[in-house]
Amino acid sequence: MAIVVITLTWGLIRLAPGNFYENEKNLPAAVVANIKEKYGLNEPWYTQYGIMLWNTVRGDFGESLKYQGQTVNEIIARHFPYSAVIGILAYILALFIGLTAGIIAALKQNSAFDYGSMSLAMLGLSVPNFVLGPILVLIFALWLNWLPTSRLQTVGGLILPVITLAGIYAAYIARLTRAGMLEVMRSDYIRTARAKGLDEKTVLLKHAIRGGLIPVISFTGPALAALLAGTVVVEKVFAIPGLGNIFIQSVFNRDEPLILGIVAFLSILIMIFNLLVDISYAFLDPRIRYE
Repeated sequence: MAIVVITLTWGLIRLAPGNFYENEKNLPAAVVANIKEKYGLNEPWYTQYGIMLWNTVRGDFGESLKYQGQTVNEIIARHFPYSAVIGILAYILALFIGLTAGIIAALKQNSAFDYGSMSLAMLGLSVPNFVLGPILVLIFALWLNWLPTSRLQTVGGLILPVITLAGIYAAYIARLTRAGMLEVMRSDYIRTARAKGLDEKTVLLKHAIRGGLIPVISFTGPALAALLAGTVVVEKVFAIPGLGNIFIQSVFNRDEPLILGIVAFLSILIMIFNLLVDISYAFLDPRIRYE
């Protein structure tokens, strides 16, 4: 899967007009020829593709075309921790809010809490990050002056980006949790557990939650990988030097090695988290067993 994504990315880069060494002033033909020879751009496309695939398999994407003297792996290692810290904190917050709201809404179906929380969840799904982020900055940083507007110079600088990132994920998790819990609570094995005389707390904690969390676990794999790899909008709004921010810059700079390196890194993260999700099914659903 990762090879397919990288191949499509490489092909789209080559199909796009222009290249990294073009600017407003045309370079002499001799200089262009030297640049092409240095980076192997004078080779046939299939040779360039083969070299790119071999380097990808080895995990060596070479040096950045924009940041001279810096390898792609060094750049990813330097910027990834910023995205990882914000992403992990945001998803922990989203899980806490989403699971709490979803479970209570399912247990109190058709109540005021159910309607209110799901309405807020729908609102969270409808408000994109590039709208929520500036609103939070306007209220808490500019009007109330409680938090810094951008960057991660203090612990307080984490609060607004984390809340902005967590908003839409908390909304998804709340709705998935409610739907999953409602389906499980109506299942035969829950009715059997109640018929055996188990109290509602035991039924909920030992039986219902395990099955009700399966949709959330399925959502967690790609969502957490995307968060860890960097969320472009949030990092731009809050001037965070994370992986998403550097990815946008690499696209503008036509920095092919850096683009491919970040895409490959994200693809591998998604594969790892999806594998962990598949393994976790065996612990959550008693009907699933791996030989």
